[in-house]
Amino acid sequence: MTMATDIGAETILAARGLDLRYGRVQILFDVSIDVRRGEFVALLGTNGAGKSTFLKAVSNLSPISSGRVHFEGDDITLLPPDVIAARGLAHVPGGRGSLPDLTVEENLRLGGHLLRSQKGRLAEGMARAFDLFPWMVTRRRQLAGTLSGGEQQMLAIARALVTEPSMLMVDELSLGLAPIIVEELMGVLKTLNGQGITVLVVEQHATLAMEVAERVLFMEKGQVRFSGDGRDLLGREDLLRSVFLGAGH
Repeated sequence: MTMATDIGAETILAARGLDLRYGRVQILFDVSIDVRRGEFVALLGTNGAGKSTFLKAVSNLSPISSGRVHFEGDDITLLPPDVIAARGLAHVPGGRGSLPDLTVEENLRLGGHLLRSQKGRLAEGMARAFDLFPWMVTRRRQLAGTLSGGEQQMLAIARALVTEPSMLMVDELSLGLAPIIVEELMGVLKTLNGQGITVLVVEQHATLAMEVAERVLFMEKGQVRFSGDGRDLLGREDLLRSVFLGAGH
């Protein structure tokens, strides 16, 4: 039986009852998360809480053991990751996600490989990436591996945008980056959100995420423990203490 009947038109992503195991170890426990079209959502939580695993489950990079995922009203649960990306759900993985031995331009073209038979759309997607990050124009022939950490993260985001997705999932945005760079990247995501792209970002920098996101989700031990306004989460010391204490490790 399809679950589409209980998913409203304003919901772009609906993950319901997701269980996921790596071998005998269960990581996600009955996780249900809905994201509304045009929303900016931050997914917070302790290390090992299942945040990155949730994104991989949605993209089918890690197969779930039970549950369903709907995107734009369609069941995408069993679709291959590249087909899910082609439908407009882009996933920027943690740890930069660019290929170091390729140039900036080659990385962008690789991001647009789904459009390789549509040269006009590929050119538009490349132009969009260069508009967002003008520094890439003069450094298009530079090897990605020689970029700074922040620039590599920008390249990973730009690469995901070449296919003009309707939703962007960004994993571990701030991993290993200076706070001022994280603020700049968060500003980029806010700009994209203002252009109509739905954003779901996994973030360790709890304070900044709560300032920028419209809605905050908090995961702990493979379950969603909170969904709401960041200001309300600030009052939940029982949840946030674990994030702030763990942030330096």
